[in-house]
Amino acid sequence: MNESLDHVARIQQEWARERPDLDVSPQGVIGRLHRLAGHLTEQLCVVYRRYELGEGEFDVLATLRRAGAPFERAPGELAAFTMVTTGAMTKRIDRLERNGLVARRPSESDGRGRVVALTPAGKELIDRAFTEHMRNERRLLDELTPEEAAHLESLLTTWLARFETPLTGSQDSS
Repeated sequence: MNESLDHVARIQQEWARERPDLDVSPQGVIGRLHRLAGHLTEQLCVVYRRYELGEGEFDVLATLRRAGAPFERAPGELAAFTMVTTGAMTKRIDRLERNGLVARRPSESDGRGRVVALTPAGKELIDRAFTEHMRNERRLLDELTPEEAAHLESLLTTWLARFETPLTGSQDSS
């Protein structure tokens, strides 16, 4: 076997040998994206752990912070903006509330509703964590030239649009 091949190329080579009737070229893109996503997630989680946050908890705090003053959202909005079930969101909010980073309170605009709001400690933590998160993402992206990064962003934007309906406003995660 050729030792200069990357992991995905070796898998493609093996499948091409075993199943010459199949086109295994999609693995070249999908397999590499999948492996790269794992590496990137691992590198991003290093920062989250420094702040004693899981990936989902970071996402909740970031979503609240991006909301602008008074840094609050209804639990259902948080679930929709972070694309998790309401049950998973409840667990995240419970942990963040226990740690004094968010507080639940009645909504001022809907007497029956409740909101989740950043506490001053939560705002301070997410501001520090997000600053480090952006430095970390810059470090990771600096593996590419600015031109490569721009081209990759354009390609990924086009491809992602084929799977997702563009959202209005700033409802994406992180």
